[in-house]
Amino acid sequence: MAPEPDDDLLNEKNPRPLDEDDIALLKTYGLGPYSTSIKKVEKEIKEMAKKINDLCGIKESDTGLAPPSQWDLVSDKQMMQEEQPLQVARCTKIISPNTDDAKYVINVKQIAKFVVGLGDKVSPTDIEEGMRVGVDRNKYQIQIPLPPKIDPSVTMMTVEEKPDVTYNDVGGCKEQIEKMREVVELPMLHPEKFVKLGIDPPKGVLCYGPPGTGKTLLARAVANRTDACFIRVIGSELVQRTMLEIVNQLDGFDARGNIKVLMATNRPDTLDPALLRPGRLDRKVEFGLPDLEGRTQIFKIHTRTMNCERDIRFELLARLCPNSTGADIRSVCTEAGMYAIRARRKTVTEKDFLDAVNKVIKGYQKFSATPKYMVYN
Repeated sequence: MAPEPDDDLLNEKNPRPLDEDDIALLKTYGLGPYSTSIKKVEKEIKEMAKKINDLCGIKESDTGLAPPSQWDLVSDKQMMQEEQPLQVARCTKIISPNTDDAKYVINVKQIAKFVVGLGDKVSPTDIEEGMRVGVDRNKYQIQIPLPPKIDPSVTMMTVEEKPDVTYNDVGGCKEQIEKMREVVELPMLHPEKFVKLGIDPPKGVLCYGPPGTGKTLLARAVANRTDACFIRVIGSELVQRTMLEIVNQLDGFDARGNIKVLMATNRPDTLDPALLRPGRLDRKVEFGLPDLEGRTQIFKIHTRTMNCERDIRFELLARLCPNSTGADIRSVCTEAGMYAIRARRKTVTEKDFLDAVNKVIKGYQKFSATPKYMVYN
């Protein structure tokens, strides 16, 4: 006899409780055949390791040092006092390298040259020719390799962080970017091309042009593109010894390696002809005033992050800014944003740009350095 519908409903509301066998079956769901035994062994291993650590007194440390209870500062201090200070020397040559009888020619400054061996704590693979080393004062054996000597005045001028400027942020300078990449990037990324042709890549580049045309901006983009270490030197520092050293390095006796010199100026007529001659600054790149297409591109670059209205005619704005540099156009965009802020609007309109052009390009014409550059050069 089939159960009535009311009985089924009653059974759903009051299900039968699980017994011990059902609970045991549910506990084994998803477990492998050896899961229980493995967990038991892991628990025993943890307990045993904790017991051993408690007996030994070992405690985990974030610094990797032993706990202070095991420090012996008196013995450490005595050992450091007994060790003789090392002397700095330079390994100029390795005799019979990669053999058991290898000897090292070291030059101790203001003393003499010696042929010595290695200490007990140094491996032969740690020492190379031309490396600074630490030697003891008795047998002059090499005890430790030293890092290269760093001039503190150079480290102060080193650019630590990469600039966030890319080639896409430099507008109106297509030809200049290509010329710069040929000189800086190509020798570093593809040196074999110059070796096959038998020529040396250009050593330096001079960027010249009116102020605000993107010379320094392109240098920052190059620093971002390459993984090289950039050393920035301001023009006022190039007097006396520094300037002579740059001329010497550009045309010296020693090989320069992968070292490139980028210079930027808006007064090339005042530079020393000895610095500009071929062989020192081989390539000279002129940054002229951007054309209509370049000005339109610069407008689009500077308004990329701005909250502007749609359908703004950037080509019209570029036509209204003749003989303007990239810095002038950036100032126009900033001033247009100021007009929007004054009107308490959240978007910049085309009228704001037109007002900014009248104020910056026409009103600030007397402050422009472009006419002076045209006269001098």
